[in-house]
Amino acid sequence: MTDARDIDSGRERWQQRYDRSRVRDGDFTTLSGMEVAPVYGPPVGSDYPGFERIGWPGEFPFTRGLYATGYRGRTWTVRQFAGFGNAQQTNRRYKMILGHGGGGLSVAFDMPTLMGRDSDDPRSLGEVGHCGVAIDSAADMETLFDGIRLEDVTTSMTISGPAVPVFCMYLVAAERQGVDIAKLNGTLQTDIFKEYIAQKEWLFPPEPHLRLIGDLMEYCARDIPDYKPLSVSGYHIREAGSTAAQELAFTLADGFGYVELGLSRGLDIERFAPGLSFFFDAHVDFFEEIAKFRAARRIWARWMRDVYGATTEKAQWLRFHTQTAGVSLTAQQPYNNVVRTAVEALAAVLGGTNSLHTNALDETLALPTEQAAEIAMRTQLVLMEETGVANVADPLGGSWYVEALTDEIERQANAIFDTILQIGGSTLTSSDTEALAEQVRMSTGDPVNGAWPMTAGILRGIEDGWFMAEIAEAAFQYQTALEKNEKKVVGVNVHTSTVSGDLEIMRVSHEVEVDQVQELIERRSGRDPQRVSSAIDRMVEISRTEENVIPAMLDAVRAEASLGEICDALRGEWGEYREPARF
Repeated sequence: MTDARDIDSGRERWQQRYDRSRVRDGDFTTLSGMEVAPVYGPPVGSDYPGFERIGWPGEFPFTRGLYATGYRGRTWTVRQFAGFGNAQQTNRRYKMILGHGGGGLSVAFDMPTLMGRDSDDPRSLGEVGHCGVAIDSAADMETLFDGIRLEDVTTSMTISGPAVPVFCMYLVAAERQGVDIAKLNGTLQTDIFKEYIAQKEWLFPPEPHLRLIGDLMEYCARDIPDYKPLSVSGYHIREAGSTAAQELAFTLADGFGYVELGLSRGLDIERFAPGLSFFFDAHVDFFEEIAKFRAARRIWARWMRDVYGATTEKAQWLRFHTQTAGVSLTAQQPYNNVVRTAVEALAAVLGGTNSLHTNALDETLALPTEQAAEIAMRTQLVLMEETGVANVADPLGGSWYVEALTDEIERQANAIFDTILQIGGSTLTSSDTEALAEQVRMSTGDPVNGAWPMTAGILRGIEDGWFMAEIAEAAFQYQTALEKNEKKVVGVNVHTSTVSGDLEIMRVSHEVEVDQVQELIERRSGRDPQRVSSAIDRMVEISRTEENVIPAMLDAVRAEASLGEICDALRGEWGEYREPARF
C-alpha cells in the first residue's frame, strides 16, 4: 500500500466502513468551532512509502486502531481499580465510582486473596484488607456487588494464581442475583506466566496452572461468550523495571503461549482468540508509550494471521486495558503525581486504549482516599470531554517521530521474540512466519511437554531465570541513570524544594481483619459440612482426570467452600511452586 492508488483505495474502504458504523452523538469540532475529519492521512493522489505498515483505522494490521470510527464510535471505558478493607467498604467505593462517571469496575484484592489464603490463615495476619478487598467465599462476593447488577457493568478482576476459584465465586454471586451468566461481560486476569516472570503470586507449578486456564478458556467459550477469561498483563512486568520494548515483547510472547494453549485444547481460534485481552502500563515517556501501543496491535495481528492462522478480524484484534504507571508516582511532592497521571493517561488514549484506569496521587503512600480517587477519575473525563482527543482516530498517525518509534519498538520486540524462541530450542526467528505456522500445525498435546514454539521458550526462560534477569538488568540501568542525574524525576533528584505539606492518607483499621475473620468463622459454622467436604472431594477427583474442573469447582463454591479450602485441596494434589534460587 505504498503507491497513491493503493492508499486512495484504502481510504475508500475506510470511508465505507465508517459510513456503516454507528457514531456517537458529539460535537466534533475544535474549541474554536473548526470542523475536524474523523481521520487524516496522506493527501489524495500522493505516495507514502511504507504506508502499508500504518494503514487506516479498522484495517489490518490495525496500527491505527481496531475501529474505523476511533473514539467517535465509542469512547474508552473509564474503569477505576478499587478495593480495600472488607466487601461492604469496597461496595460503597464502587457505587461512588459508578455515580461519578465510571463505566466499569476493576477489583483489587488483598494479599491473602491473591495468594489463595483465607483471612484466618496465620500467614494472612496483618494483611487482610490492606492492599485490596478481602474475599473468602461467595458470600463476600455477593456483598461486594450488592445493589450492582452484574449484567449491567463490565467487571475486571486483577488476580491470577487463584483466579479460577475467585471467578467461580463471581459466577455464583451473579446466579444469586438472578443474572443469566451467559450475559456477563468483563475480564479476568488469569495470566500465570507474568506471575512467574514478575509479580510472584502463584500457587502451583506451571502445568496445573495452565490446565486450569485451559479449562476456563473452554468454559467461557462455551457458556459465557462475551467474557474474557484472560487478560495478558504487561503492567506488572513494566512495574518490575522492564523497558517498554521488554514489556511489549514479554507480554505478547505470553499471549502467544496462551494461544498455543487454546490450540492444544482443540479450541477454534476464531472463537477463543477474541476472548483474550491485554493489560499494559502507560509510563511517563509520552511518545514512547504511544508507539508501544501502536506496535502492539500490529505485531499481534500479524502473528495471529501469519503464524496461528486466524482469518477473522476479531481474532486478529489486540484489545487492551491500560493503567497509568504506579511506579512513576513519588512520595515526594505527591501533587506532581496528578500531572504525571494526566500525561500517561493522554498517551494511553492517543495510543488507542479500549479502557483506562488512572492512578490516584496518594497511591505511593496508601490506598487512595475518596477525594484522590475522584481526581483520578475526573482526569479521564477531562480528557474525554474537553480536549478533543476523542474526535479523530489515531491523530498522531503519520508523525515522523511516532512512526519511527513504532517501527523501532517493533524491531526490538522481534529481537526479543527471537531470543525466546532460541531459549526454547527453536532454530526459527520471528520473521520465519511460514515455518512457525507449520510447527504450530504439527504441534499436538500438552503445551508444557510439547513442541509449541513460544510456550517452550517461555517455560524454559522462567525455569532458567532469564526473564527475571533481563528485567533486573533494565531496572538497574534505570536506577543508575537516576542516581547519576541522567534521568530526572521532579521532586526527587531535581527541583526538590516545596511548599506542600503532608497528605492526609487513608488507613485500613485492624478491626477490618478482626471482623472479617469472625464473619468467616460464623459462616463456616452455618454451612453443611458434609456438602462442603463432598464438593471439594469431587473437585479433587475431577482434577485427576482430563474432565473440565470448572463445574465441580462451582459446586464447591455454591456449598460456601472458602477460597483457602479450595486452593489448599488443589495444593495437596498438585503441590506448590518454589522459585529456584538465583545468584
